[in-house]
Amino acid sequence: MVNNTLGVYIHVPFCKSKCPYCDFYSVTDISLIDSYVNSICSQINYWGKKIKKDVDTIYFGGGTPSVIGTEKILKILSFIKNNFNVKKTAEITLEVNPGDCFFLDFEKLKAEGVNRISLGAQSLNDSQLKILGRRHGAKDIIKSVDIIKSAKIENISLDLILGVPEQTYEDIKTFADFCKDMSIPHVSAYILKVEKGTPYYFNKEKLNFYGDDKLADIYLYACKLLNESGYSHYEISNFAKSGFESKHNLKYWKLNEYLGIGPAAHSLIGGKRFYYEKDLKKFINDPKVKEEENFEAEKEFVMLALRTKWGIKNGEYKAFFGKDIPKKYFKKAKKFESFGLVTTAEDEIKLTEKGFLLSNYIISEIM
Repeated sequence: MVNNTLGVYIHVPFCKSKCPYCDFYSVTDISLIDSYVNSICSQINYWGKKIKKDVDTIYFGGGTPSVIGTEKILKILSFIKNNFNVKKTAEITLEVNPGDCFFLDFEKLKAEGVNRISLGAQSLNDSQLKILGRRHGAKDIIKSVDIIKSAKIENISLDLILGVPEQTYEDIKTFADFCKDMSIPHVSAYILKVEKGTPYYFNKEKLNFYGDDKLADIYLYACKLLNESGYSHYEISNFAKSGFESKHNLKYWKLNEYLGIGPAAHSLIGGKRFYYEKDLKKFINDPKVKEEENFEAEKEFVMLALRTKWGIKNGEYKAFFGKDIPKKYFKKAKKFESFGLVTTAEDEIKLTEKGFLLSNYIISEIM
């Protein structure tokens, strides 16, 4: 691939409670934490012998990584450093639930290299947090930001869920204003989706979810507010102040190499994608990866690039595949230009903010 460095993703599958909208792989049996950490460290040792690349991003995702506590996070981080050449400038991100900030030692985490916190805020409205099944309140979010900043960690990302039942435009403005006032450099704003198999899915008739038109209005309103507050809308769900784009997530979107360790974690190495199964006990007892079938790098590249504000650029495309962007892509993309959904130039194709809302359809049509 184009970039010769490696991102490392650690999937921490533990949650104190399961949110009703979430379909990420997680368990609530915290008795398995020690066994999990031992298996993670063993796998880090295994991959460190096989892959000889500099690591420039590390990301602890979940689940709820903060649940396992400071010492276990640092133990895993230490194993990564001992088995890989981690650059001194590496971006090291930890996902944190605001309810966990009071027992985490952020100064210790910062001293060992954790320099970015992704805080699962989701809303600053207590009634909406209750609907979302969150175990924290708005005051916890405010206190968490203060605690993190007091440890001299300035690179903070806040998650916001758009389209929560009862959510108003004023709620979104309150959130955007808070981010601006607190100098939060990154915001991830996700439209609420009712995923199959979740409690929301089984109770969707009883809950007052917004329709597609309303969700589109809410999304575009949030985009407008964040743009006006100085955030660049650099990916469908992500906004950042200049220089604070997530370096790790950009690896996914640019099809650079990354190694994922943990149950349900995916990797992309040497043009092949592979993964661990969604089974914590199997990961502890017999951690093996499976290769993803039908992985088509070109289709993946186009799909992921069009999710970003940069779109597909001919130079990058040619560096990957040794050829120009097919003319048929431009021909199909131009059909959406008159609707304000896509912009094309001689050597690039990009989706607009309106186009982001229909990205799945537009991308499938272009391809």
